[in-house]
Amino acid sequence: MKRVLSVASEAVPLVKTGGLADVVGALPAALAGQGWEMRVLIPAYRALRAQAADWPVVFRDPDLFGGGGEVRAGMVEGVAMLLLDAPHLYDREGGPYNTPAGDWPDNAQRFAALSWVAARIAREGLEDGWQPQVLHAHDWQAGFAPAYLDYAGARDVATVMTIHNVAFQGWAEAEMLGALRLPAWAFHPAALEYYGGLSSLKAGLVTADKVTTVSPSYAAELTRAEFGLGLQGVIAARGADVVGILNGVDTSVWNPEAEAVPYSARRMKGKAVARAALCAEFGLEVPGPLAIVVSRLTDQKGMDLLPQVLPDFISAGGGLALLGSGDPALEAAVQALVARFPGRVAVKIGYDEGLSHRMFAGGDAVLVPSRFEPCGLTQMYGLRYGTLPVVASVGGLADTVITANPAALAQGVATGITFQPTDAPAFAEALRRLIALHADPKVWAQLQKRAMAQPVGWETSAAAYAALYESILRA
Repeated sequence: MKRVLSVASEAVPLVKTGGLADVVGALPAALAGQGWEMRVLIPAYRALRAQAADWPVVFRDPDLFGGGGEVRAGMVEGVAMLLLDAPHLYDREGGPYNTPAGDWPDNAQRFAALSWVAARIAREGLEDGWQPQVLHAHDWQAGFAPAYLDYAGARDVATVMTIHNVAFQGWAEAEMLGALRLPAWAFHPAALEYYGGLSSLKAGLVTADKVTTVSPSYAAELTRAEFGLGLQGVIAARGADVVGILNGVDTSVWNPEAEAVPYSARRMKGKAVARAALCAEFGLEVPGPLAIVVSRLTDQKGMDLLPQVLPDFISAGGGLALLGSGDPALEAAVQALVARFPGRVAVKIGYDEGLSHRMFAGGDAVLVPSRFEPCGLTQMYGLRYGTLPVVASVGGLADTVITANPAALAQGVATGITFQPTDAPAFAEALRRLIALHADPKVWAQLQKRAMAQPVGWETSAAAYAALYESILRA
């Protein structure tokens, strides 16, 4: 099998703060069927060190930005993991990137170290003899990895840089150039320099052989200022080297037939049971469509629109169950809706994987009013569970949901509702369409069946990644 090293800051099943971890954790199994062996390199954060304590050491670096580091290899739920154990960088209380007080001040060095080790493994291989032919870097935390390879003159290893969310760019002061082991001659606008400083994401974008984004629409959007957030020119300049490959979901994990009350497109009775159970759990009585939201509570996710559009939706018979956390002001705003609409709106602040499964199983629709969404997995979970997505027409949301307009309904291809622009009037109109569709049981049942028939797994995406790897190896 051909070999690829995937380097990221998080991966399921070991550590997760967002969808990045789901993608990084799912790719190895998906690519194995395409003839690629993928190993995943992430930091050994404090919570992971004990788990890897007895794993064999397969790589060592005695001078890793202020201390020594070792890479330990092990298998976790079928994923070949490489954990970079550098206690001076990762053995800390708090999350991977921050504490409640803010970001770790040395994040530039912490993730430069991850990139540095990834580049060294790509050049030198591991002590067990394994060496990748492709290095695949994910987001800003791994952005320096292609750069370290390129500036060392190592052209025998192909590189791919994937943008999961361009909003996070890995900023560092220009004065850190030497400390981050980057060449002074590359500090200019066509290479490392970024608005007077450094961006690890930009470093990856200008040095990787290929750049991918997590949906075709997002790839196109990133060449525009409102989505590229300063990097639109860099991305546009790469031209055909930028490829949008839609993410998938793990259909063995997100499977309505494996839930506590199983159901399928052919046997939907279990969904009605799950809906009743979800209403009971949240203390809701909803005569119309029960919408769910499972999301970070941020303006990017469009959560500030909920207080503006929910009153009319509730008046028309709808209800809402929400699970999420984020901006304290938005947490307070959605909790105020509970007091305003008792028995019709319920909120749980935080995240609970088991509860999210019950919500997708029991909900009628899932609301995703994002202002930008590189790919989005939530709408795919909705499709998989027959919980119809109501989404803003951006990024991967536009690529995965076919709106129930008259033409799509007549042709039997609709799978949800899309709206644009991402503002309160358009969102409110989408909810009115949801109410109308839900009121027609025959049409609603057809929409659910078509949604559940959509391919949302990794098969197509894995084939696209494998083809991309093959193309750069040939080049």
